[in-house]
Amino acid sequence: MTTPALSGRLVFLMTLNCALAVSTVYYHQPLLPQMASSFGVTLARGSLVATLTQLGYATGLLFFVPLGDTLQPRRLASMAIVANAIALLACALAPTFSLLAAFSFVVGMTAITAQIIIPAVSGRAAPQARGRVVGTLLGGLTSGLLLARTLSGFVGAHLGWRAIFVLASAVDLVLLAIVLRHLPESTGLTSMRYRDLMRSVGRLVREERLLRIAAMTGLLMFAAISALWSTIAALLSRPPYGLGPATIGAFGLVGLVGIPSSPRIGTIVDRVGARTMVLVGSITIAAAFGFIAAGALSLVWLVVGMVLIDLGNRAGFVANQSRIFGLRQDARSRLNTVFMVANFLGGAAGAALGGLAAQHHAWIGLALVGSALALAAMAVNLLAATHRA
Repeated sequence: MTTPALSGRLVFLMTLNCALAVSTVYYHQPLLPQMASSFGVTLARGSLVATLTQLGYATGLLFFVPLGDTLQPRRLASMAIVANAIALLACALAPTFSLLAAFSFVVGMTAITAQIIIPAVSGRAAPQARGRVVGTLLGGLTSGLLLARTLSGFVGAHLGWRAIFVLASAVDLVLLAIVLRHLPESTGLTSMRYRDLMRSVGRLVREERLLRIAAMTGLLMFAAISALWSTIAALLSRPPYGLGPATIGAFGLVGLVGIPSSPRIGTIVDRVGARTMVLVGSITIAAAFGFIAAGALSLVWLVVGMVLIDLGNRAGFVANQSRIFGLRQDARSRLNTVFMVANFLGGAAGAALGGLAAQHHAWIGLALVGSALALAAMAVNLLAATHRA
């Protein structure tokens, strides 16, 4: 059960916040072929938008999210949202591909609100319920992914890719209103200069072995996911399928199957431990890429693989965040910074690797890259054998 300060209504509103905030990192994915075509660049170069958005997100996590331990989350999140809205409009107006890529980096860098919310809210949960609360917030993140991929595919097909960035900027205004009104204040802030704060992030990495294991497994698992989603639009737009942006975006709805599972996964983590769930998640992702390889033959196999990858990713993500938030109460934002920076560095690497593999070896290349990354995550997770987590 959550503490009295953490009501069901508050968890719901913050879950909605997470969904709206994370959407801006993923609006571009179904539209990469359309963007590349509009500027006359190759699909491989067009994937640079995905890579830079992920790198931007990792940069924002590294340099801004640690401030959540010293500044009120409401203030920090509000500044990030305003900057994100401006960057989205800049993308909509970008006259060249180079500028679009640069503005995409800024979009990613300022789309960090969810990672300010999650430590702030999870810190209010009772230890025995933390996995369930994190799982619920993760459900919001996943909903945001679905919203972004499905909505952007539909809007891009009917109004062009620039329109989705204008719409996303307007959505930021809704997010800003929710944050200003409902994001709770933190009572456990620390007094620390920014330079010392950043140095302490490095100390956490050195001192907390479990954090290093969580960060590395998260990096590898998210790299596998990113390899899929950064290349799926290009593969589906080719023969034998030749699908358009709206249809490709609809594949994001596959994740609807897993949304109700996030709180349940969190409950299981509370019961059996995070290490076991990360192991299950990484094995599931590795196996799922076998179905992705068969996507060249039938969309049915592709959908099966996508469902399994989504479930495996949820298991790993919820488990890893649950165990790091139990390490140090006064450093949750910095712990989350390390974990999420690792994830999105993995995302950037996965986007690049997936793009290259798909360009040269299509579905088989993507499957080999994704399964190798997931199996590497499984191996790293076994290093946690001496830890109870």
